[in-house]
Amino acid sequence: MDNRQALGSWLSGPRAAAEEAGADFGYRGEQLGLPEEGPGSIARPGRRLGALAVDWGLSLLIAYGLITQSYHEAAQIWAPLIMFTLMVLTIGTVGFTPGKRLLGLRVLALDTGRVSPWRAVLRTVLLFLAIPALIWDRDGRGLHDRLAGTVEVRI
Repeated sequence: MDNRQALGSWLSGPRAAAEEAGADFGYRGEQLGLPEEGPGSIARPGRRLGALAVDWGLSLLIAYGLITQSYHEAAQIWAPLIMFTLMVLTIGTVGFTPGKRLLGLRVLALDTGRVSPWRAVLRTVLLFLAIPALIWDRDGRGLHDRLAGTVEVRI
């Protein structure tokens, strides 16, 4: 292996390097019994971030339009509280937030299929801590999903 191949394997990540060496990891969600593509498959990171941005924008709009007259106060104090409440209530009842629904995503509990309110609270608290959401497993699930026993799938 020359230096370019070593640098290329580092840039593509350890999974790509292991797959080039012959390891078979399967597709994302295979260990969870989810399909590879289409409805019920693991949600991709771009859609998940897009849904989070839509939910943040909605929370900011509600905070600025209904509660405060200052963008600074709305963004720092009220929008995070509104978003927390929005996420807990909507994920704990119907399984998706407005942003997730708009982008065709849903949160499911692995064992029952329906997210209970306490799981929604745990998942949302861990998501707000940010670090658990940035640590992913090989199925593409964040640590917040693993600890809450949930998975975000396409509708």
